[in-house]
Parts: sequence; structure tokens; C-alpha cells
Amino acid sequence: MKTITASSTKPNGIYRALNALNFFMADMQAGIGPFLGIFLLANGWKSGPIGTVMTIGGVAGMLMTAPAGAVIDETTHKRRFVIIPGVCTVLASALILISQKFFVVTLSQVATAIAGAAIVPAVVGITLGIVKQKGFNKQNGHNQAFNHAGNVTGAALSGYLGMKWGMPAIFVLSALFGILSIISVLQIPADSIDDRAARGMKESEKNDEKASGFRVLLSCKSLIILAVALACFHLGNGALLPLYGMAAATKSQGNPYMFVALTIVIAQVVMIGASIVAMKMAEGKGYWLVMLLSFIALPIRGFIASHMISHTGLYPVQILDGIGAGLQSVAVPGLVAHILNGTGRINVGQGAVMTVQGLGAALSPAIGGWIAQGIGYNHAFLILGSFALVSIAVWVIYSKTLKKDCDITTN
Repeated sequence: MKTITASSTKPNGIYRALNALNFFMADMQAGIGPFLGIFLLANGWKSGPIGTVMTIGGVAGMLMTAPAGAVIDETTHKRRFVIIPGVCTVLASALILISQKFFVVTLSQVATAIAGAAIVPAVVGITLGIVKQKGFNKQNGHNQAFNHAGNVTGAALSGYLGMKWGMPAIFVLSALFGILSIISVLQIPADSIDDRAARGMKESEKNDEKASGFRVLLSCKSLIILAVALACFHLGNGALLPLYGMAAATKSQGNPYMFVALTIVIAQVVMIGASIVAMKMAEGKGYWLVMLLSFIALPIRGFIASHMISHTGLYPVQILDGIGAGLQSVAVPGLVAHILNGTGRINVGQGAVMTVQGLGAALSPAIGGWIAQGIGYNHAFLILGSFALVSIAVWVIYSKTLKKDCDITTN
């Protein structure tokens, strides 16, 4: 078991490196993704095929998240699962600049999704290994705040660079952030990560204590309910931002690169505040209310998006996106870590939940894209927003079961 010793590490430096990693990995993960729809539209694609390509990539990433989490639970080299995906993501994104053929773009999206599947559980594992379960809620709140700040910076720069020099400049920026992410994770000493704590083994347990079997994931009712609610939410949420950008481009709402950049910046600025609020709310009242509020934001967002495809509508639409996603960015990993504490299966649990919610997110672009192509963007936004009503119903119906597991003060 790895331990942190005062003589070998500088805790403040470790936290700074962890914060820097979350900041720079944001744009590396997003890459040219948010601008992909605009880029392909400019190259003669239609919304249906664009949504299909995004869905294929999403499905590939979804299938890899649980296996990636299982590997991260077992490995003692967690930093590699940030470094290798970072390199792969940058290289895969470059393919789109070389060719916009359906096969090439699909291959790029699949490779990017597979590489990215390991990054989130890897950072969760690294964080848990450094701060342990007691410090996770607070540090995860900081992680998400820095991650959203990185998204704001990356999106603003991407919008400006895209307007000036086009898609190649956005790729170069993504590659730069990828390099800085790798440098940041290498500043975290390997011996500062307690591998047993990183996978969710309790500190009081002996070193030879074994992790629970994988069946623990299927027997945990709260985990299953969480996954189902998230799947429904992301089935609606996944396509809203790219479709809103394409809708604006179709209606010629100014420069499309700047419009997409602005949608990201507004949401991510709100997410910074929402992630801090979620952290504070969880400390006092647990995660149940945090998750409920995140679900409620989507139907309202879909309704507004359907009636206001303009620069004016952009603000309420993306503020609501920031509220929903910002609250979930803290609550979901924190809740999974709390529910599975002591099982030794936290990262595979994170991957399993990401897989199920990824199913919704993967199907969303195809559903939204074909609805928009068939009956228009306005109806597509209304339909997508309505999927979260199922999430709200599930969360309220099973509130008695969930509230007990959502209370982190019982840890």
C-alpha cells in the first residue's frame, strides 16, 4: 500500500497538480467535439448523419467505461490512464482534419471515446487515493470547479481561434492542453496515491482484505436507481447543446464558432458556482436534493430552447445546462463513492454508472438529430427535455431508499 510521507511529498504541491490536471484535461477531453457539428455542416453533412456519428462514438465509449474502471481499481499505475488516453485523444481528433469521410470521422469519434473512457474514473481514483473517503466530497468539488474553469478557458479560446483561423487552430489548442494535462499528472508522485483507498477499501481494513465481487454492483438498489435516472436524463441532455449550435448555424445567428463557444462558456461559468454549491449542499443535506434539482433543470431548458433559438435564448438555455451538469459533476462521483465505500469496487462502479448514463448520451444525438431533420429543431428540444421527467419520477418514487444512501454524514 502506498502512503504519503512528509519527507517524500509536498501535499500542497500535490493538490495544486491535481487542480491543474482537472483544469487542463477539460479541453483535452472536449477537444473539437463541441465544434464538430458546425465543422461537418460546413463540409456538406446533414444533422442526421452527424448525430449518427456522435452516437457511434458514444456507444464505443460507453462499452469501455466499466472495463476501464475495473482496470483502474486493480492497477497501481493510475497516472498512465490519464497520459495514454490524452495522447490518443489528440491523435484521433487530428484524423478529422485530414478527412471528413464518414468512415474516418466515425473512426476518430470511436477512438476518442474509448481513450476518454478511462480518464474520469482514473482521476476519481487518483483523488480518492490522495484525500481518502473523508476528504473526497470537498476535493471533488474543487476538482469540478477547476474542470469547469478549464472548459470556460478552452471554449473561449477555441471560439476566438476558430473565428480567426478555423478548425486547425482549435485542434492545436486541444493538443496543447493535452500536453499540459500530462505534465500536471506527472507532478503527482506515484507514492502519494494510496491504491487501496483509491478503489474504496476502508482505512480500517487489513492490507490483505480482498475487494467484493462484481455482483455487489447488481445487488445495490440505490446504484441501479441512480444509473436509470441518469440514463433518462442524458437521453435528453446529450444532444441539446450540439443541436442548439446547429440550429443557430442554420438560422445564421452570427459566427457559428463563436456561438458554440459562447454556449460552452456560459454553461461552464455557471457550473463552477454550481459545483461549489453542490459540495456545500452535500455536506449539510446529502446528495438527494442536489440530484433532484439537476434533473428538474432539463425540462425547463428544453422548453426554453424550443421557443428561443437566438442569442437571447442562449443565456437561459445554457445557464440551466450549467446548473444541471454542475450539480451532477459533484453529486454523481461523490454518491457512487459513498454508496460503494468498503467494497473495493468504486472505480468499476463509477464506470458502470457512466456506462448506463452513457447509453442515454450515446443515443441522444441520433434521436435528436433525426427528430430535428424530420420535424424541426423546436420539437426536438421539447422532446429531449421531456426525458428528464422520467428521471424526476424515479428519483421521487424511490426517495425513501435513496435518501439514506445519499446522506454522506452517515459515513
